Amino acid sequence: MRFIYPAIITKYDDGHYEADFPDLKLCHAEGASEMEVLREAKAAAYDWIDLELQEDEPDLPPASDPEDLHPGSNAFVRNILVIYRMHEGWDE
Repeated sequence: MRFIYPAIITKYDDGHYEADFPDLKLCHAEGASEMEVLREAKAAAYDWIDLELQEDEPDLPPASDPEDLHPGSNAFVRNILVIYRMHEGWDE
């Protein structure tokens, strides 16, 4: 399954980055560089989706249109792709 959610990436004056997902409640990532925060954002979104899909009744929110998001002056929007493979346990 493929999931694409927009993240707002903010660069701070001290050089570190933070990513927040408007659609995934409390999903957040940080990194020392743009590449690192994007990698961490993908991992955070994967974990968020994984936990939700393990619920009895998963409730994945629809993704916002990036055009509808208005990041601040030190921020930009980036779509984050998560590939989630559903699999069963080992048969023994």
